[in-house]
Amino acid sequence: MSTEKMSTEKMSLGKAIDILLEALEPLDEASRETAVLAVSRQLKISAGSATKQSVTSPNLTEADLSAATPPSPQIPALPALRVDIRSFKEQKKPNSVKQMACVVAYYLKELADANEKKETVSAGDLEKYFKQAGYKLPTRMAQVLIDAKASGYFESVGRGEYKLNAVGHNLVAHNLPGED
Repeated sequence: MSTEKMSTEKMSLGKAIDILLEALEPLDEASRETAVLAVSRQLKISAGSATKQSVTSPNLTEADLSAATPPSPQIPALPALRVDIRSFKEQKKPNSVKQMACVVAYYLKELADANEKKETVSAGDLEKYFKQAGYKLPTRMAQVLIDAKASGYFESVGRGEYKLNAVGHNLVAHNLPGED
């Protein structure tokens, strides 16, 4: 089905589910979780918005799903999918230290736990998350951010702090893993 046709047609819930399953099936488990988490965040859907029935009944019809009611307070919300920096690095497969810096910055901005989230990164952040990810440390960590900025991935926000820009974001979100 063409993109233009999909955007002008009203799609059924069943068809949307089929498309999602078809897109996610070839991915490994960690990649599936990352994709579902990213889509949920983009659509501002919390994992707890599913009803108990939809979580426990695998053979629901489209009518069952559309008639579902919001969860009652006694039904616990599903835990948010957690992605750690090591599995995210393994999924994205950066092939340079500059790409790894972008992966770290993206992770901290988009995927990290609330207590770790941040908009900017420093050489200290790179060292911490390179180690957690099992990525080889460069000799001069501060130079990595300078070089990544020169490559167009970051903007300097002052005093050794850098912010991932649209180019760096798109690298991680859409272009990694690259071809070997």
